[in-house]
Amino acid sequence: MPTELEELVGFLHSPQPAVVQIALDNLVGFSTGTHQQVFAYDNYEAIKDLKKLSQSNSKTLVRQSVTILANLCDDIIMRNLIVEDFEYMNFLVPKIVSLENSNADIMCILLNNLAKNDAINRVFDLEMELNDAQKKVFSSSKAIDCLMDCFVKGNDYKLNTHANFDYLAYFFADLSRFQQGRSYFITEQAYDNVVPISKLLVFTEKYDDKIRREGVAFTIKNSLFDTNAHMKLLTDPKINILPFLLLPLAGPEEIDEDEVFDLPDELQLLPPDKEREPLTGIQCTHLESLLLLCTTKPARIYFREKRVYSIIRELDKASQDENVRELCDRIVQLLQRDEAPDSAEIEALESDEDDDKIVEIV
Repeated sequence: MPTELEELVGFLHSPQPAVVQIALDNLVGFSTGTHQQVFAYDNYEAIKDLKKLSQSNSKTLVRQSVTILANLCDDIIMRNLIVEDFEYMNFLVPKIVSLENSNADIMCILLNNLAKNDAINRVFDLEMELNDAQKKVFSSSKAIDCLMDCFVKGNDYKLNTHANFDYLAYFFADLSRFQQGRSYFITEQAYDNVVPISKLLVFTEKYDDKIRREGVAFTIKNSLFDTNAHMKLLTDPKINILPFLLLPLAGPEEIDEDEVFDLPDELQLLPPDKEREPLTGIQCTHLESLLLLCTTKPARIYFREKRVYSIIRELDKASQDENVRELCDRIVQLLQRDEAPDSAEIEALESDEDDDKIVEIV
C-alpha cells in the first residue's frame, strides 16, 4: 500500500490541474536529501510526469517541476532518465535560449546538473530553429553556440530580463571535462571565427559574480588538459590567456622595475588599489591552470620571458592559505628547475572533488 508521500507523487499525473498544483506545492521540499527517493515510486513514473509538466504553459508549474528535476539529479538513475531522453533535451536547450523564458535560469541549473553524464555531449549535435528575434542575437543555429552567446551577451540580464545565465558557467565547466567539450572551447568556430574560451576570459575578474568566476576558472583549467593547444592559447593575440590567469592573482604590490616591463602588458603598472581574487579556492584553480601550462617546455620558457615568477612570488608572500602557498611553491620549482610536472601531479590536478556535485535549488 503506498505511503502518503507516494500517493502525493501519484497525483502528478492527475487530469485535474488543481490537484497537480497541490502535489507540486508539497513535493518541492521533498526533492532533496533522503526524501527524494519517493520519486522512484511506481518505476520512476514521476520523472515522466515532471518532464511533461516542465513543458506546460504555466510558469509556476514549470518553475516547480524544473526545480524538482534539478534537485533529483543527485540520484544517478533519475539523472540518467532525464539526460538520456533526447526528446526532452531537444525541448530543454532551445527553451533556455528562448529570450522570453522567465524560467531560463532554473533551466540552466537543471542543464548543469545533467552535465555529469557524458550523454550531455549530444548538445554538440543539437541544431536550433531560430525565430526572427533570435536571429538578431544568434549568428549560429548550433545549440552550443547559442548557449555560449546567452552566457556572454546575456550577462546582467541584457538578453532576457528574467535571466542572467550565470549557471551556464558551471555547465561549461562540466562540458570541458569531456574531450569533445575541451575541443570545442579551444577550437576556432566557423560561424564567428573566434575561439570560444577567449569569450570567457573577461569573467575571471568579475568580482561581483562568484558563479561566473568559478565556472569560468574550471572551464579554463579543464581545457588546458589538451597540451597541444598550450602555445596557441598563450601566444595567439586573439586569445592571450596568460594575463587573464595572472590578473586575478596579482595584488597591489609593486614589482621591481627590472621585472615589471617584462610582464604581459595588462599587468604592467597596476594601480595601488588592485584587488586580488577574493576566494582562495578560485586562486587555487588559476594556479592549477598555470601548473598545467608548465607541462610543456615552450610554455615554461614563455613564463620566464613574461616574468610569471614575480606575480607568483608576491602572491606567495601575501597569502595566508596553505593550499595557495603550496601551489605557488610548485610553480616556482618547475620554473626554476625546468622540469615538467610528473604524472602523479597531473592526475592530482585532474581529480576535482566537486566534479559530481549538483546545484540544489532550495
